[in-house]
Formats: sequence, C-alpha cells, structure tokens
Amino acid sequence: MPPFRTPGATARRAATGTTATVALAAVALTATAGSAQADDRWTVRSGDTVSHIATRTGASVTSIARANGLHDPSTIRIGQVLRIPSSAATAKAHAATARKAATVRKAATYTVRPGDTVSAIAHRHGSTVAAISKANRLDARALIVAGQKLTIPGAGGTAAKPSAHPRTTTRTHTVVAGDTVARIAARYGSTTAAITQANKLDARALIRIGQRLTVPGAQASRPASTRTDLVGSTFAGRTYASSVVRAANANKAELLSRHLPSKAQMRAKVAATARAMGVDPALALAIAYQESGFQMSSVSPANAVGVMQVIPSAGDWASQMVGRDLDLLDPEDNVVAGVAILRALVRQAPDQRTAIAGYYQGLAGVLRNGMNPDTRRYVANVQTLMRQFR
Repeated sequence: MPPFRTPGATARRAATGTTATVALAAVALTATAGSAQADDRWTVRSGDTVSHIATRTGASVTSIARANGLHDPSTIRIGQVLRIPSSAATAKAHAATARKAATVRKAATYTVRPGDTVSAIAHRHGSTVAAISKANRLDARALIVAGQKLTIPGAGGTAAKPSAHPRTTTRTHTVVAGDTVARIAARYGSTTAAITQANKLDARALIRIGQRLTVPGAQASRPASTRTDLVGSTFAGRTYASSVVRAANANKAELLSRHLPSKAQMRAKVAATARAMGVDPALALAIAYQESGFQMSSVSPANAVGVMQVIPSAGDWASQMVGRDLDLLDPEDNVVAGVAILRALVRQAPDQRTAIAGYYQGLAGVLRNGMNPDTRRYVANVQTLMRQFR
C-alpha cells in the first residue's frame, strides 16, 4: 500500500487516480422514463440499471436477474430486452409514477464534502454524472473539491433507499471465474464474515471455481450497488478517517461492478509491465501477491486500490513519474503505478530490503525511524515470495 499507512490518511480525491467519475459509476446512472410492455418486456435505454427497472416495474432485482440469466445485474446493455416477472398492470403503474415524478424534478444545489465523487452525488440525488458535469462545466475527469457548490439538475431529493427491513433468505451460489467472497457478499446483500462462517472458510476466505457456497442473510430486494459497507474502517490495528473509508467503499463498489481480469491475467500484466519498466519481475510479482493476491478488486480501508494497492497520493506521484494521468481503477494503469513506485524505491533505497519496506511503510519513514515490526514481517514475506516467483 504505497507509500504510507498512517492512521487517518486522506485521499486527495474521493475516487482514486485522476478519474473521479468512475467511483460508483454503475449506480450513478438513473433510468429514463419508460413503461414495461403488456407482455412484461423492458427494452433497456441509456441510463437504465436493473435496480431502477425493478423500482419502476414492481419486480425485484433478484427476480429480474434470475428471469434473464444475469450473473451480474450491473451488466446490461442499451437495446437489450429484459423479461419482467411481474404483472403488466403493476409495471405500468410504477412506470407512470416514475414518469410523473420525473416531470416535477427541479435542480438542487449541493456542497461537496470530503470523500464525495460526482457519481456518488448523482446517485444520492437521482441525477446523472453527465447531467451534473454539464451543469457545472466540469471537464472529462469531473474533478471536484470539498466546499465546491454544485448544481444538481433533475434531482429527486434523495436517491431511493432500500427498505429498513428487507426480506432476507439463505441462497446458494456457485463460484465462477473472477468471484471473491467480498464480491459475492455484495451481490447478495450479505457480508464476507457471514459467508466465511457459513462455509467454514479460513481467514484468507479462499474459494475455487465450481464451489457451492451458502450465502446467509441474502437480501432479495437490495442490489449490490447500494451497499456502502464493503470496506471496513480498520487495518492492522489502525482506524481510518470516515472520508477515506467512504472513498474506499465507492472504489470497491465500482470495481465490483466491472468485469475485471482474472488473477492469472493480472499476474501476467505485473510481470510484463515490470520487464518493460526495468524492474525485477520476481520483486513486482511478490509485492503484488503480498498486497492483493493478484486480485484487482481489492481495496483497503486506507483506500489503497487494486492489485498493487496504491493510494491516491501515491497514484499522483506515479503519474508524474510516467508522464501521464493514471487511473488506479484501470487494471493496466494500476500495475503501471505500482511498478513505477517500486522502480523509484529501488533506485532511491540503499538496498532491496529497504526498498520493499518503503513500499509498505514509506521510504522516508523507514530511513528516519527504521522498520516497524509489521514492516519487518512484510519484508520477510515478500523476500520469500520472490524466491517462488524466480
């Protein structure tokens, strides 16, 4: 998690890297007005999400996903025709209500708080990233700062919230490529701890393709995109500021909504990038495995993102070193950022062991105060892993 792990460290931007619009982009899009057809079909339009379609038709996210064979409800495309497992009358009534509500929406004003992103603000107010960006003349990166006042067009007051007492049940999930326990928990509205306990998984929560998992506490009416507790607030005995944790949760939700490379693919990216940038591939691979297990969807409470676990300020540093803006939520850019930082540490540190420690604790801190006990363990683990990756 380069370069620092200090308690309360705040990300300079809510979303990592230089692309603030990506956090929660999947849930920021609001559905356009429309009605289900008499034969209970819905043609996906620009801005539609399964959760918003469910709200308009009276169906649940789970029932729509099941009826259409959607393994990931966040991945629907414009023009796709979905079967809605609910009555036509109910669908039309909900659609009419949505159209009526859309006609009376007015622009609102919002003051940006630490940890906010344009996409999260759009979701909260029932607007869209594109509409907010246009209304406030934001550039393509949609960068915002705390204290900035934004005009929110088409705001509906507050985004729809899940029921205070959602219906829960126990589900069974068959693990597919790319799944993690955290992602499965988010998809069903359960928790990592509950799934781990129910399936007697060890502390690493390792799962394998084809494995059938019991998912306790699954919420039939709560889509994964509404969860805000995907990432905790503590790591290694340290508690992080709420603004940092909010940003981490936003980034985690966004990563879970994407189709990310597999662990094997990420391992190959790390090795290839290291060779291209003149870094020992074994060192880069060992760092990546120690940090995330080659899992691109990893996000820590300190808002360290992706396979290389890079925090926003470190991403800025890496961007300066490579001469272009890096998006830490992009797999390629995440690896480039981590390897660039590692290359700089190897060049600046007196020896490899200190460089490894610098990736975890921060080189300045290591040179000034020596290695912390957890840093020593980190270095030992990385050096052991390096021998395995030779």
